Amino acid sequence: MSAPSAPKNTPKVTEREARQVAEAAREQDWHKPSFAKELFLGRFRLDLIHPHPMPAADDVRRGEAFLARLRDFCETRIDSALIEREARIPDEVINGLKELGALGMKIDPKYGGLGLTQVYYNKALSLVGSASPAIGALLSAHQSIGVPQPLKLFGSQEQKEAFLPRLASTDISAFLLTEPDVGSDPARLATSAVPDGPDYVLDGVKLWTTNGVVADLLVVMARVPKSDGHKGGITAFVVEADSPGITVENRNAFMGLRGLENGVTRFHRVRVPAANRIGPEGAGLKIALTTLNTGRLSLPAMCVGAGKWCLKIAREWSAVREQWGRPVARHEAVGAKISFIAATTFALEAVVDLSSQMADENRNDIRIEAALAKLYGSEMACLMADELVQIRGGRGFETAASLAARGERAVPAEQLLRDLRINRIFEGSTEIMHLLIAREAVDAHLKVAGDIIDPDKPLSAKAKAGANAAGFYARWLPGLVAGPGQLPRTYGEFNPPGHPDLSTHLRYVERSARKLARSTFYAMSRWQGRMETKQGFLGRIVDIGAELFAMSAACVRAELLRSSDDHGREAYRLADTFCRQSRIRVEELFTRLWSNTDDLDRRVVDGVLSGEYTWLEEGIVDPSGEGPWIADATPGPSVRDNVHRPIR
Repeated sequence: MSAPSAPKNTPKVTEREARQVAEAAREQDWHKPSFAKELFLGRFRLDLIHPHPMPAADDVRRGEAFLARLRDFCETRIDSALIEREARIPDEVINGLKELGALGMKIDPKYGGLGLTQVYYNKALSLVGSASPAIGALLSAHQSIGVPQPLKLFGSQEQKEAFLPRLASTDISAFLLTEPDVGSDPARLATSAVPDGPDYVLDGVKLWTTNGVVADLLVVMARVPKSDGHKGGITAFVVEADSPGITVENRNAFMGLRGLENGVTRFHRVRVPAANRIGPEGAGLKIALTTLNTGRLSLPAMCVGAGKWCLKIAREWSAVREQWGRPVARHEAVGAKISFIAATTFALEAVVDLSSQMADENRNDIRIEAALAKLYGSEMACLMADELVQIRGGRGFETAASLAARGERAVPAEQLLRDLRINRIFEGSTEIMHLLIAREAVDAHLKVAGDIIDPDKPLSAKAKAGANAAGFYARWLPGLVAGPGQLPRTYGEFNPPGHPDLSTHLRYVERSARKLARSTFYAMSRWQGRMETKQGFLGRIVDIGAELFAMSAACVRAELLRSSDDHGREAYRLADTFCRQSRIRVEELFTRLWSNTDDLDRRVVDGVLSGEYTWLEEGIVDPSGEGPWIADATPGPSVRDNVHRPIR
């Protein structure tokens, strides 16, 4: 059976055109300092994160009061096993969350919301996500990337007054960008919004619409054709989910997050008032990316909750399970896993809390910090969950329902592993995050030297760029030779008596930041215009930066806890252990910058795609069903039943 071609209306674009669309959507300038940006430039600006920023007393009071109510709700009203078994969050649970005000955690009180800070919003997601990751995903998709956040940042006063009170109390929202043939390449976005009098007419199909099955309001990204009076381009709209012409054609099912209300939504001649357009035409991608600058913090916040649960179960189980005459925790092979979970959970919480507090204070530009938190949190949480399954052995692979059926504690370790796996894909896959962060990390270089390696720039532009680059690098490169990380007493406040010495780790971060910047500069000099194709190298550069950021955050958090007499000694021990583990990973990554199999891998890939290795696939049967690899998303009326089910 031959697979049909891609949807007929998907724009055909070159790789260069796709990159230009993505570049145009970026925030081009840096108006505020960024710790992570400076880190990638080889400048360790500890002053930007230390002393650790603190929330206002009133924010703490309101946040803690809500967390107490939410904890009671989680303990008494949420049955995670029921959600897993029935693959659905009960309506009464969602209605209870509405009554609690959970839909409006980040919405201003003047619109009926709770007005929580980013710090306490993330703590709430960590808490509710530990009770049910599916509920955490529902609340996060509603507020972090759904209608409230883009309206808060870009909406008109009339739009805020019309929609935010609904979103704070009764209405669930969803974010619709992805299409069957369009993922992280928005230049190929096919859903159209054609101006027609006072309205736009939407046609197209959206895939993986988290909350889309139960949503009342949608943020939809659609392409407005350029015409007289219309700039055109990808544009954001608020759309009523029950509008005529909208059909939720499928509720998708996944290996994890079984309660996720994620679907396929078709638009056929859906009329949307021009008053529902968010921002100007063509600003849709910029709105989406700006929304994600802080919205990405919700995902690592739930990863923190997962790490805390992994630590709790590992501690309790490893103390009672005996092998060869002693608890398994006392065996080094298992103990190393427990140490990794404890130290990494401490570091992840440090990264999320620090980034969140900086977002609340709005003193720093945290676009890289938030992206690093998402990347690092999603990767490390999966590793922690996998280690927990290993610690639990056969019981880790067994479902909670099966454990309960034979009389043991129903510990859903395998479910957590399945639930967390999507985080490496959600809101930008690990691979896309590597490229996104790498682009921001080299922004200063491209600003001064980008024209030199741009094949489309004339010689005059290249000459001018060469002069600018010479001046920039004459000032920048000498600073990468030596720094405070080479002085033995630098950062002495992180070496208090009776505690592990964290100053040595901060000196390591400072030295490594300069080494990282030198490596990046050398790579740009070596590969120039081909640098963007060296995704393996760029990924390792970003991973080193993520480790250095996490080490910095862990040390700063430990010192905060010590100075406030809040488990300071234990925090120092955890930070010291994490940094020592992290340094091993950093050294390996530095080695792999230049000693790797990237070139060999490309040759093997060429062979695989050309069919050279099909003989290696012999001796199996393929249990996959028939059908196209990518579903047809050609616009038109729906022929499927509408499975949309708003919750009231």
